[in-house]
Amino acid sequence: MSASSDKRVRVLILGAAGRDFHDFNVFWRNHARYDVVAFTAAQIPDIVGRTYPRQLAGPRYPKGIPIRDESELADLIKKHKVDQVAMAYSDLPHVEVMHKAAIVNAAGADFRIMGCGNTMIKSRKPVIAVCAVRTGCGKSQTSRAVTGILKAMGKRVAAIRHPMPYGDLTKQICQRFATLSDLDKHDCTIEEREEYEPHISAGNVVFAGVDYGRILKQAEKEADVILWDGGNNDLAFYKPDLYIVVADPHRPGHELRYYPGETNARLADVVVVNKVDTADAAAIKEVVANIKSVNPGAKIIKAQSPVSVDHPRAVKGKRVLVVEDGPTLTHGEMTFGAGHVAARKYGAKKIVDPRPYAVGSIKATYKKYDHMTEILPAMGYGQKQMKELERTINAVKCDLVLVGTPIDLARMMKINKPTMRVRYDLGTAAINALRTEIAKVIK
Repeated sequence: MSASSDKRVRVLILGAAGRDFHDFNVFWRNHARYDVVAFTAAQIPDIVGRTYPRQLAGPRYPKGIPIRDESELADLIKKHKVDQVAMAYSDLPHVEVMHKAAIVNAAGADFRIMGCGNTMIKSRKPVIAVCAVRTGCGKSQTSRAVTGILKAMGKRVAAIRHPMPYGDLTKQICQRFATLSDLDKHDCTIEEREEYEPHISAGNVVFAGVDYGRILKQAEKEADVILWDGGNNDLAFYKPDLYIVVADPHRPGHELRYYPGETNARLADVVVVNKVDTADAAAIKEVVANIKSVNPGAKIIKAQSPVSVDHPRAVKGKRVLVVEDGPTLTHGEMTFGAGHVAARKYGAKKIVDPRPYAVGSIKATYKKYDHMTEILPAMGYGQKQMKELERTINAVKCDLVLVGTPIDLARMMKINKPTMRVRYDLGTAAINALRTEIAKVIK
């Protein structure tokens, strides 16, 4: 097809209920040349079979847009005579992205990856973005530190969180969370609560949803500064005045091997190399060298991520079950998290392997992500999965449950044994260094 052709281009968007919807809203929805015939879904359970509703899809799509399983990709291309397939989800190894490109090209379509020029929205207010090179690097604690710095400067901050629209999309177009009761009001999943609750507990207002143009306009009404709180290793949805990217020396080399994390590394104004208090010196050195090789102008901040519990003596000598943040362990590919670090730090007698006790979708998660052993991922993409997580926790034979997620799981479910939360925040030296960088762009 020549560049001057008037033929309408038929598009399929590879997604995971987040970036895909955003790219559609800001680029494809009102572009007369393109017709989006379907979304595909991956990574997140129970998305397949839904429809991106007409209320969001716009007048060009009166029936909405179907969401199909990515396993159908080649067949969908042929069935719908697709011309272009657009990659629109995050935290994939570069080689896997190209495997998808090979499937698309072999089926006869072009493979496309959208750049930040077509997908970042410009705000009327200053924007600070916190993104990462992998899932689970420590974006949330970095975002909390940034909001603390801005509030100390006397600024009103609106935290806009990367989308997690796993329910009724028509009810999630633009959501505002200011109190913990708002989480119940919007029937939030564990994954949503893990991101929103720490902000709310710190007195911050959080916005999220599906239509990030509409969300931005709402947030601008009550904020002096917009904080983009990214998800996975995705790019920012808004054009930032300061782009902060977090890297993890527990996974050295990943900053150059995952999509779109490497793009974040190249875009960053500041790179926070997190968890240096628990990582090997050689791994820290490797991450720093890799960042400098692709972005020599970036400011590099080495950050500690100390973990703590309220009653350290209660951990010593105990048989503990460690529950960690789900996405960090699954597509983030970590073999441990803050809870595991705390168990070792405070002298647990044994970290109990939860796999023999897993039920339902939790058991299936272990089968799919077989690198996990002594840790239980806090999977909770819906009520059914949350119940299966509760059943798994209650079946494990242990003295204590160490909760390494950002939320209080005991508030979400009935756990039949003592629980203790693990807390983790950015180290003071890193916060001071961030304050200096923020002051350069926020007057």
